[in-house]
Amino acid sequence: MSSDLLTPFGHDLRQFFLFDSRYTNLNHGSFGTYPAVVRDHLRQQQDAAEAQPDKYIRYTFPELLDRSRAAVAEILHVPTNECVFVTNATTGVNTVLRNLVYGPSDVIIYFDTIYAACEKTILSVCETTPATFRKVEYQFMVDSHSTIVQKFKDLVKETKREGLTPKVAVIDTIVSVPGVRFPFEMLVQACKDEGVLSLIDGAHGIGHIALDLKQLDADFFTSNCHKWLFTPRGSAVFHVPVRNQELIRTTYPTSHGFQPAANSNMRNPLPASGTGKTQFETLFEFVATADSTPYTCIPTALAFRREICGGEDKIVQYIRSVVTKGTNAVARILGTEVMATDASSSDDELRNCALANVRLPLAIGTNTDADIVTNQVSTMCRWMEKTMLDEFHTFLPVFFYGGQLWARFSGQVYLEVSDIEWGGELLKGLCEAIKINKGQKVDSLDMTELKRILRDPSEL
Repeated sequence: MSSDLLTPFGHDLRQFFLFDSRYTNLNHGSFGTYPAVVRDHLRQQQDAAEAQPDKYIRYTFPELLDRSRAAVAEILHVPTNECVFVTNATTGVNTVLRNLVYGPSDVIIYFDTIYAACEKTILSVCETTPATFRKVEYQFMVDSHSTIVQKFKDLVKETKREGLTPKVAVIDTIVSVPGVRFPFEMLVQACKDEGVLSLIDGAHGIGHIALDLKQLDADFFTSNCHKWLFTPRGSAVFHVPVRNQELIRTTYPTSHGFQPAANSNMRNPLPASGTGKTQFETLFEFVATADSTPYTCIPTALAFRREICGGEDKIVQYIRSVVTKGTNAVARILGTEVMATDASSSDDELRNCALANVRLPLAIGTNTDADIVTNQVSTMCRWMEKTMLDEFHTFLPVFFYGGQLWARFSGQVYLEVSDIEWGGELLKGLCEAIKINKGQKVDSLDMTELKRILRDPSEL
């Protein structure tokens, strides 16, 4: 895979991906996607695994896994022996929280906008161990990054005054909903200052924003490769500095690489894949029988990003730029605003990423003037999302936050500002239909006129 001239960002890059010709992908952030060249590599590996299963699984795959670990470690600026793979960031978070040993005074701290599955993980851990939890409360657009960090510090101090021990804090790099940058760098430093372990949920991280894990120096870090790095689902990097690797005793499920404390001589039926590997590396090398070929796609994905897209820095710059310009236009189309701490700033702290949220022009309430009554908000959100998919071949997450409805946009290399503007026109039409047909069941809203006046995105 090589190109004498880099392909320009935008619609020229769409040809490399696998989208239906009718589909406009404005929601890259939820599940990611990958180019055809990565698909080809994936299928080659799957074919090789079926051609000679034992040879591939026992001998070929570990070598390919090591190459991928080295490749991902290089772009994260950490040693290879500190990086392994798990299926997704939620698994990485579970691996840490379920390996830590808790006493009755230990507290897990997390933040108000945590990913729901990770919050449920914390609640599950607190049901099965003596640990308890505390949550940092705040509201975006009201509380700045600095205020959120201070609220975290205050909660840590309050917890200590109660005679408890803040053991670990779960921190996002970029919040999923709303899609905003989180002050993870400042929070990692605050954890160091307060003696709290830092667990970074970087689900939206690698391939999305610049990351230097050596400089960040968090205690644990996990990030989905399949969201923003163009690898198949599911694949995520799990980084644990050498100083903390002894805290990770087992994978979930427990692998052949586990060494029980009571009997460290138990046999591993798989052949040793190389000399000099640490227990941590061996632990994650073969975690139950599964299709782990997505892990082998890292070098191919990175080559595509380097040779076709121009490299990580250019990608990060473009995907943020296109979503910033595009959602500014959407806010003008809707007559609303983009979620920001400082709307007048061209470098707002919440918008320093490739996700952005635009408020919808719909009044929520209980009186007759409301466009949507409060108890119908969830139903309307799901109707808008399903209508976008079924009738307009696109998708935007629609959600309730701070008393308002918002839509989240994702920037990506195959998009142009015009695509995001088209999404804004679609949202405008859906909102107008809701306003005009106030009080009617959502299934009765007619989209015929909106489909007639809305331009086909392929014509943009």
